[in-house]
Amino acid sequence: MKFEELRVWDKALHLTVAIHNLTLTFPKEERFILTSQIKRAADSVALNIAEGSTGNSNADFKRFLTYSIRSGIEVIACLHIAKARELIDEDDRIKLYNEINELLKSLQALKNSIR
Repeated sequence: MKFEELRVWDKALHLTVAIHNLTLTFPKEERFILTSQIKRAADSVALNIAEGSTGNSNADFKRFLTYSIRSGIEVIACLHIAKARELIDEDDRIKLYNEINELLKSLQALKNSIR
C-alpha cells in the first residue's frame, strides 16, 4: 500500500503543518532550539510512515511505525516545554496534544494490525 493512501499519513501531514504554523509565533531566539526540535519531530512522524511503507517486510514497517510513535511523543514533550516557557497558551497545547494523541492511537492500531 502506498503511504499516501494511509489515513495516518494524512493526519501526520496535517500535524506537520499545524506545528509549523505554531512555531511561526515563537520568538526568534527559539529558532535553532525548540522550533527546530519540534518541527523535526513532527516531520519525523510523517517521514517514518512513508519510509516504513516502502520496506521489504511487515517487520520493517512496524519498526518505522514505532519510530513515528516515538517522534509523536517527542512533539508532545516539546509542547509541554513550549507551555512552560510561555511560548504557547494552554488552549493551544491541549488542542495539539489531543490531535497528536489521536494520531498516536491510530499509529498504534495500524502497527497492531500488521502481522
